[in-house]
Parts: sequence; C-alpha cells; structure tokens
Amino acid sequence: MTSAPTTARAPRLPSLTGLRWMGALLVFGFHAGTMRIIAEPQWQAVMGKVFSLGLSGVEFFFILSGFVLVWSYRDGESGWTFLRRRAAKIYPNHVVTFLAALAVAAWFADPVLPWAAIGNLFLVQAWIPLNGYFYSINNVSWSLSCELAFYLCLPLVVPWLRRARTGVLRAVLVAAPLLILALWPGQHLVPEEQRWWFTQIFPVTRSFEFWMGAAAAELMRRNRWRGPGLTTSSLAFVATWVVAALWIRAEFWAALLAVAYLLVITAAADADVRGRRTPWRSRPMRWLGEVSFAFYLVHVLVMVTVLRLTGDWGTGLPGWRGPLAVLGFLLLTLALAAVLHRWVEEPMMRRLGPSRRARGGPAPAAPAPGVPAPRAAVDDTGAASAGEPDPSIEYAGRRRPD
Repeated sequence: MTSAPTTARAPRLPSLTGLRWMGALLVFGFHAGTMRIIAEPQWQAVMGKVFSLGLSGVEFFFILSGFVLVWSYRDGESGWTFLRRRAAKIYPNHVVTFLAALAVAAWFADPVLPWAAIGNLFLVQAWIPLNGYFYSINNVSWSLSCELAFYLCLPLVVPWLRRARTGVLRAVLVAAPLLILALWPGQHLVPEEQRWWFTQIFPVTRSFEFWMGAAAAELMRRNRWRGPGLTTSSLAFVATWVVAALWIRAEFWAALLAVAYLLVITAAADADVRGRRTPWRSRPMRWLGEVSFAFYLVHVLVMVTVLRLTGDWGTGLPGWRGPLAVLGFLLLTLALAAVLHRWVEEPMMRRLGPSRRARGGPAPAAPAPGVPAPRAAVDDTGAASAGEPDPSIEYAGRRRPD
C-alpha cells in the first residue's frame, strides 16, 4: 500500500525533542564512567552499572534522526534546499568545537595530523579506517560525519520510501536489527586493525539504525504503525536495558536496544500526534532537548580539558570529590551548551539556512486519515552527531565483545 499525497503538514513531535536529552545524558554518563573520574571503587561500580550501555545513546540518536527527518521531510523540496538546512544545523557548532579542540591541543602541545584535521573539518573522517583519523580533533564529531552521509542519501531515498509497499517497510524494520547483529561475525571479513572502525564508525554499517527509524516514520505517517503505547514501551526498554547490562553479551545487546529505542520513539511520537500528555514534552525537557546537540559536541572536550588542567586526568578523584566532579561537569557542560545553542546554533541556522521563499512549495505529505489534525512541521531531532582513541576512554558506539 502506498500513501496518498496530501498538502497538510506533519504534526509536531515535542516529546521527541525532550527524548533527545535522555540520549545525550546516556552518552555523558558513559564517558564520565569510562574516564574514571570517581576513584572510590563502590561509587565507580555504581556509575559503571547505571551507564554501562550509555554508549548506545548514539544508536538512539541515529534512529531518532532517521525517524524525524522522514516524518518532517518536505515533499517537493529540492535536495539542495534540504542539505542546506541540514548543514546550517550541524556545521556552525561543529566548526566552533573543532576550533576549540585545536586550541586545547595547541595549549597542551598535542600533535595534530594535518590531513586528519582536514578530514574532520569537512566531516569525512568516519570514512577513513585509520587510527589517528576517525577520532581526531573533537572525537565525538565522528557521528556528525555519519549524519552528513545520511543527509546526502535521504533526498534520493525518500521518493522510494513514499512509494514503497507497507510490507517492504516492515521488512526493513526486521532486517535492520538482524544486520546490526550480523556485524559481529561480519567484522571478520575486514583486517583485525579495522574491525573497531567497521562495527562502530563506518557510515554504511551505522546507517542500519538510521534507516530503521526512517522506515518506522513512513509507516506512522501512513497510520500503518502498530506498536505498544508509551508506558508499555518504556517498561520494555527498562527491562531490556537491565537484562542487556547484566546478562547479554555485547554481540547481542546493540540489536536488542535498537528495537527498544525504536519502540519508545514511535510510542512518544504517536502520543504527540494523538494529543496525549507525555513526560517528555514539558518546557524544561524540550529546552534540554534543544541544547542536547551542543551538549553532545562539548561534553568530552570539557571533561578531558578540565581534568588535564587540574592534573586529575587518569587518576580519579577520591571520596565525595568524584561524584561532585561528575555533577559539576554536567552543569558546566550544560551551561556551555546553552551558550553555544543560543549564540551560535540558532543565529547561524537563521543566517545560513534557506530563505522562506526557498522553503516554499508543496508541503510534506501528512499522515493518513484518522490521525488528529496536524500542526506546523517539526525540525529534525538528529544526532548528535579521528586520532588514536585514548585507551582510558571507550568512545560512544557499539561496544566490541570481550
């Protein structure tokens, strides 16, 4: 079945904006734990247990990005206009944090590979399977390199999504987790020194998550999505998280969490479309979600820089100083993210994005009949999204098996 074109615009999804903050918080907690800021073993153990799977927050962002971009995609809009709007969203923050990371490297006299820096600046580093490249400069920007690849593909794929049969879209939802699962035996097809890159960084393999979200969005757009409500999905996610953290091998939990994340995202979106209240659409949660992209880009840079300046890098802080430092890093990063969002991200999106006339034309197709009356289209909820990785940090991505 294909969807009939309409001229109504896609309903807003404020709950997904709030959910972005939870994804960013998971990644922050994971990195704070792997940096071992907390020296006390019992407190560090608690941090490790709670955020052991927090690196999957990037997986959440990729799924969420695919969902929101397809949901809000403006049919009839040129690919150039779409790409210009996406570049206006991610590049200003990326350039500022790129320059900040170079300044920190210069302060500490850290070596910088010139070609790696160029690759990072133009967000192609995720395609380079060499240590010293994909995690270069501001290491978390590897996910933006993946996002840029998804953006380049989306204008070509959306017409197919709009025409695809419902059964084909559902087959994508089944195939994507299976492909994620197949990465573990599949990594043996590449040289051993490139397996981390292949499973964690390579835009093609990370696109499985993005297209999973995209297919779900098209199904919901047609009112063909059939999934549990938000309460059931949230409980299923918590249960999956606990089971995966305690008993599931790393080869399996990435695929399981992809399904759990998708259920929460679609349930929250469905609640918004139907006008139901959710805990994610409050004003504070929406604000946190709006600054989460900037938060993601600065959080590792802030923690590593401060710890190196204070001489606590790699040693951990004893007693109550450890947990207090984590809280302080959270608040400091949030404050810097708010500044970056307010004075860089928002004004640059207005200045660099397409004009109103360029954004004109046919509006995106709306969900099928039976969905409540739509409102204005929502902007994307994308990710967040190299150098030799520091052995003391396990960077956001799917964890390699032990």
